Amino acid sequence: MAYEERTLPQETEADRAPRAAGPADESRADARDPGSDVTNGGRGEVLGLDEGGLAALRRAVAAWRAGPVAEASARFPPRSERFSTWSGIDVPDLATPADAPVDHAADLGLPGEYPFTRGVQPTMYRGKLWTMRMFAGFGTPEQTNARFKYLLAEGQTGLSTAFDFPTLMGYDSDSPRSLGEVGMCGVAVDTLRDMEVLFDGIPLDQVTTSMTINGPAVVLLAFYIALADKRGIPRKRIGGTVQNDCLKEFIAQHAWLVPPRPAMRIVTDMIEFCAREVPRWNSVSISGYHIREAGSTAAQELAFTLADGLAYVESCVERGLDVDSFAPRLSFFFDVHNDFFEEIAKFRAARRMWARFLKERYGAKKAESMKLRTHAQTAGVSLTAQQPYNNVVRVSLQALAAVLGGTQSLHTNSLDETYALPTEESVTIALRTQQIIAHESGVANTIDPLGGSYYVEWLTDRMEQEALAYIQRIDEMGGMVAAIEKGYPQREIAASAYRFQRELESNERIMVGVNRYAAAGEKTIPLLRIDEEVQRVQCENLARVKAQRDKDRVRSALAEVRSCARGRDNLMPPIIAAASVYATEQEICDVLRDVLGTYSDPAEF
Repeated sequence: MAYEERTLPQETEADRAPRAAGPADESRADARDPGSDVTNGGRGEVLGLDEGGLAALRRAVAAWRAGPVAEASARFPPRSERFSTWSGIDVPDLATPADAPVDHAADLGLPGEYPFTRGVQPTMYRGKLWTMRMFAGFGTPEQTNARFKYLLAEGQTGLSTAFDFPTLMGYDSDSPRSLGEVGMCGVAVDTLRDMEVLFDGIPLDQVTTSMTINGPAVVLLAFYIALADKRGIPRKRIGGTVQNDCLKEFIAQHAWLVPPRPAMRIVTDMIEFCAREVPRWNSVSISGYHIREAGSTAAQELAFTLADGLAYVESCVERGLDVDSFAPRLSFFFDVHNDFFEEIAKFRAARRMWARFLKERYGAKKAESMKLRTHAQTAGVSLTAQQPYNNVVRVSLQALAAVLGGTQSLHTNSLDETYALPTEESVTIALRTQQIIAHESGVANTIDPLGGSYYVEWLTDRMEQEALAYIQRIDEMGGMVAAIEKGYPQREIAASAYRFQRELESNERIMVGVNRYAAAGEKTIPLLRIDEEVQRVQCENLARVKAQRDKDRVRSALAEVRSCARGRDNLMPPIIAAASVYATEQEICDVLRDVLGTYSDPAEF
């Protein structure tokens, strides 16, 4: 079933006429609470404004603009010729009930109830705060294990693992391709032995773990499951998330293992396996974060992320899986950028859109299948090397927007991350930022405190409208995989990034400390430096594992992975078996590359 096209109000103008009712209005009528006092066709439910009241309001606003506003503007001209969101959406000077027609039952609902606009849990943060995660990973597994334990002792409630670039690309630390990169941007993990050290002393059945890896995600998840097996922890008791979003890699991040279509097969295998064997595990974290970091607008991030999610659902349904068997464990990952209200509206629109897609297009029956549960991370691309302490303020506002938007999990960037991986001091400030929001600001005491704001509801509708237009074009192309092969999302993001850079260079867009309020002399800050000795130590440890393992068992396990890759059986069981006998990440990935092929990014201009 196609997603219902929704009609938005016209742009705010003093003399506009009341909007005529359309199909969307009629369809919403079925969802209204029969007991509600609706006096204006659903356009201003519980606001006490019928069509006559809305017309009177429009006249009053027109008179206000012609009188007080015009007089004030003559004395104090507008600061800018144009006011827009960070993504370029024109912002009205004032939003009223005439701009934000809300059918409460159909468009908002109650927290924890369809369409989940106001949150996916009935009590939200009054019952349980969001999971606080700090991205951690550098050097050797021993070093990162120490950082994990420090963060848990400081009040972090979930682990989030960063891997180094060789690991992200499926290469071992002793590969010539890894020279100079081992442990530099994350932790190096080559075998199950590294996973054992990384999580030494950490109870896998009590702490949820997020792993930010995509192309080789199947191997890293296999390492984690093999570790749980070795410790005697039932697979049903381990919980966490593996990013595993191959599509956004082809769109934005550009770190893949195999071409798009075989990559989709691997992701679908993982979703199917986890639904059956590891039910508390989020087998894919559908990521808009990297799409936004690559330069997209908020609406593009919303559209392309949901389109990626729909592609995974479609692949699983084609596999023969019932949507309610796997959809509850699909999770999302969004960026939180500088425009405070735009980001809040994006989260609210995302929940409503995903719920409707799952219900109307795929016939989901379970409420859990329709809930868009999301992790969020403050925008790394918004951090500046200039005046780095300004980043503390940026991150605080972004984190507050994520909480007001209703995230389930949050990572706050550290002030020094434009230079290097964060120091212990800076990561503590970033964690304290979340804790202050949670325990001192009061925003967690009520649910969806900005719900019903005329501007927030107007902007939520506008975000949804723009995102739906993109998704419709992607559907017409044959889905997201076909759109990626045509280069469509890549071109859209590149064009958006170019427009933003032009605005920045022409001073249309202000970055404090960069193109305005710049300081004459920049202060230096302490930085975390990774010793190049890490590569030697890691390679020595890897050589020791290779020397001690049973080579015949490794050879046999890799042959089984090859046989499965050539066929149609699920890849997870043989890869877990290979991980258990200490096959390396690259050995397993090389088999997949050899059988399923490699990929080069087509040039787009």
